[in-house]
Amino acid sequence: MAWYDEAVFYHIYPLGLTGAPAQNAYEEPVHRLNTLIPWIGHIKEIGCTGLYIGPLFESVGHGYETTDYRKLDSRLGTNEDLKEFVSLCHESGIRVILDGVFNHTGRDFFAFQDLKEHRENSRYRDWYCNVNFRGNNEYNDGFSYDNWGGYNLLAKLNQRNPEVRDYLLDTVRFWVSEFDIDGLRLDAADVLDFGFMQSLRGLADTVKPDFWLMGEVIHGDYSRWVNERTLHSVTNYHLHKALYNAHNDHNYFEIAHTVKRQMDLGLGRDVRLYSFVDNHDVERIYTKLRNKAHYLPVHVLLYTLPGIPSIYYGSEFGIEGRKERGSDASIRPYLDLAEMTAQENPCCEIVKALGRIHNNESALWYGDYRELQLTTTKYAFARGDIIVALNNDDGNAAFDLPAAGTDTVYKGALGGKTACAENGRVHIELQGNCGEIWIPQGGERQAYEPVKIKLQDNAQKESAVMQTPERAPGKPYEEMTVSELQAEILAKMAANGNVTDRMKQDVMENVYRDSLLNWVRSFR
Repeated sequence: MAWYDEAVFYHIYPLGLTGAPAQNAYEEPVHRLNTLIPWIGHIKEIGCTGLYIGPLFESVGHGYETTDYRKLDSRLGTNEDLKEFVSLCHESGIRVILDGVFNHTGRDFFAFQDLKEHRENSRYRDWYCNVNFRGNNEYNDGFSYDNWGGYNLLAKLNQRNPEVRDYLLDTVRFWVSEFDIDGLRLDAADVLDFGFMQSLRGLADTVKPDFWLMGEVIHGDYSRWVNERTLHSVTNYHLHKALYNAHNDHNYFEIAHTVKRQMDLGLGRDVRLYSFVDNHDVERIYTKLRNKAHYLPVHVLLYTLPGIPSIYYGSEFGIEGRKERGSDASIRPYLDLAEMTAQENPCCEIVKALGRIHNNESALWYGDYRELQLTTTKYAFARGDIIVALNNDDGNAAFDLPAAGTDTVYKGALGGKTACAENGRVHIELQGNCGEIWIPQGGERQAYEPVKIKLQDNAQKESAVMQTPERAPGKPYEEMTVSELQAEILAKMAANGNVTDRMKQDVMENVYRDSLLNWVRSFR
């Protein structure tokens, strides 16, 4: 099998994590990518063996409106910076995949600029889809064209044009030879031309052993994209939705049915989908969960169900993040690693433990999936000889399950408790809002230290949130502490009207100075 079948991924949106400006002035490079070098050690420490980082290449704004496919975004640094960063990842045993934004370009891309200048006489007019010189757009170009998502900022490339196809394939060759990358995450793969994806697959099979192609696909039958002729994997949005819904609604049937439907299509058995609980396009898992204690069972499922698990930067610390006023900025924040790791974090301890378990237990990579027990609040399944049990209810739960052997002794890899099978069955008990991975003992099986974790339940969290911090009147915002900034924001909110508990909780759960500074300055 390939390296990616056994991987745990870490996902970085670099323009956000490095605190890069929202708009690119195309000035001298600023070496912000180098500030991510300390994150490599953290990525390895929490058990991730792959890194998905992107978008990286020159663009005007959020990164997906490419200006130059072969130049690192000047807000991040130079090509030499990226080459060194990938090399350091490889030295730490971490594979690296980049964003391949091949469905569309930005308006500053050379081919689109030529189209604007030479119109009907441009040799690049057929590089874009449905260019119509009788039309117009909000930029007053005097022509219209297909785009992505209704945004004319993202002009759709004609991947059926041999010149376009060759240019993009040569770009991938350049990335492999220049940066030594190990694969691609294909942006908007659900609208890419299938012929183009087949060409990419042919290239992937030649540029580097086990070069991985993973596509962003949200809806539909994933087997259309994942097969021997096109992609190795796609984003598992179906499972993503089921993971948090099943806990918010206390309905494990949604997860079990999602897994069964995908297994029936050969997804999870023959190929592995890219599993996640949040990413740079959706709200943070800690925000989506109504009961924060469900962070544990959700992540147990992420690491043990069939698939390739992924952690989005910052979510291993249980940070909040929701879309606000149509902006993704709050789910793509700047983070200071030293600040995040300054003290023990229960969410991070969970992720570290699950990373160790996943990396040591081959049954979680290749073991057959078998459903053992299912109710709305209880869910148990086997991966090979390992048993996974979940409880989304506040009360304790008991399971009576078929064992891997007549008198097998199991040990919980997270909590350290043991359970002994009798007559081929094992009795397991779980606390409320909990999950455990039960591993048969004996042989050369890895021993795991119990994880001392305590997640606040909702009552505890809300009590802490409702304590209003003290203001620091007259103090410059730049000199205020996090709690003083929170107090100032709450005061300004109160001056504008009633402050609800939900509004107060939003303020108190934001513990990032840059975000709070921007927030307090936004008041008129």
